[in-house]
Amino acid sequence: MRHPSWGRYPIAEDQRVTPVFWSHQLPDLTGEGGPFLPRGLGRSYGDSCLNPRGTLLDLTPLDRLLDFDPLTGLLRCEAGVSLDTLIRVFVPRGFFLPTTPGTRFVTVGGAIANDVHGKNHHQAGTFGAQVRRLELVRSDGSRIVCSREQHPDLFRATIGGLGLTGIITWAEFPLVPIDSHGIESESIKTRDLEEFFDLSEASEADWPFIVSWVDVTASGRGLGRGLFNRGRFASREWAERLPADRRLQPPKEPGLSVPFDLPGFLLNPFTIRWFNRLYYAKQLRDRVHAVGHFGPFFYPLDAIRDWNRGYGRRGFLQWQCLVPWAQARPGIRGILEEVAASGLGSPVSVMKTCGSMTPEGPLSFMQGRGVTLAMDFPMSGQDVLDLCNRLDARVRDVGGTVYPAKDARMSPASFRAFFPRLEEFLRHKDPALSSGFWRRVMP
Repeated sequence: MRHPSWGRYPIAEDQRVTPVFWSHQLPDLTGEGGPFLPRGLGRSYGDSCLNPRGTLLDLTPLDRLLDFDPLTGLLRCEAGVSLDTLIRVFVPRGFFLPTTPGTRFVTVGGAIANDVHGKNHHQAGTFGAQVRRLELVRSDGSRIVCSREQHPDLFRATIGGLGLTGIITWAEFPLVPIDSHGIESESIKTRDLEEFFDLSEASEADWPFIVSWVDVTASGRGLGRGLFNRGRFASREWAERLPADRRLQPPKEPGLSVPFDLPGFLLNPFTIRWFNRLYYAKQLRDRVHAVGHFGPFFYPLDAIRDWNRGYGRRGFLQWQCLVPWAQARPGIRGILEEVAASGLGSPVSVMKTCGSMTPEGPLSFMQGRGVTLAMDFPMSGQDVLDLCNRLDARVRDVGGTVYPAKDARMSPASFRAFFPRLEEFLRHKDPALSSGFWRRVMP
């Protein structure tokens, strides 16, 4: 069975799929069918959620809520519960996720395994930083409850560990209280990269959520121009102006969909360049202030079901880096110049600053204070792979990292350079678990 990644590149053949319905009835991980890989909703972009010629353990049936304390917000749930489910259950009760990636269609286990981050990293850190405890089942049959106090080394290796330290069956973490579904936001038109840096530093103290769309086809004086967005949950006063039954509402179901693979030629350097220009020009004023539902602010792409089909049958590569703060201005500038000179471009490109929190796990992508940039490149062939390799080299030169959850092609040498604590992780990797990504970077 194919069970592709979200980027739909590469294609993994001969994958067996075994659903897991009960945490006490896991298959024998030392038996036939290995290597094994736990899998959630498959929203990783590359091959970290693929297991060619192996067995995927589908954990989405492990979707039960186990315990919740409404006084503290502390939740314990199974690993297959999606963030979407948590939002739909708990937003009407006045609680939201402590941090969230750009899609709500991710499982709790996947959020931990990839140590996902969101628009509030500069204040809250990663999802893994919120986790208090988790249960891990190893291939030797042992069940280990891990935390920062119990088995702390295994706990940290599991956060960002790509599902390779064992099978997460449940996790415990706090939800945060909210007064309404409203987000107060500002969208500010930036004319160059320096304006992005200035706005980011000026916004981090007062605005919990920050992200910027960037036109990666722009060059010269317009290099790094974009739309800078900052937000915070709306005040209690705003909430009290709404009818009580409308103050806390989950997002709507996706209203649009891409029902089939669009022709690959629709996304080419010419159309991508014009899309970026038009998207930048759509905001006529320099600054737009609004209050609206949190759904479009946190999850704009979730409004379109199967939007990845818009890249065509060959799929796309998402490349995401973190450049350390000391090198952020020249490092990001060099990356944007490389992309602009290539002529390839990306229709969806986001950039934000990150906090100085200590990384949770040895393979956590967020390695401290810096700037992260993510770009989607239609998979057109060797030219895209060559561009990503050049970008990897730039990130290596400044001591940064590239995100494994988004990767489909980094080299073993790059992987070791990006993650100098690899040997620490290897002490905790489960020998029965593997993935297409792991066998590529650790041949």
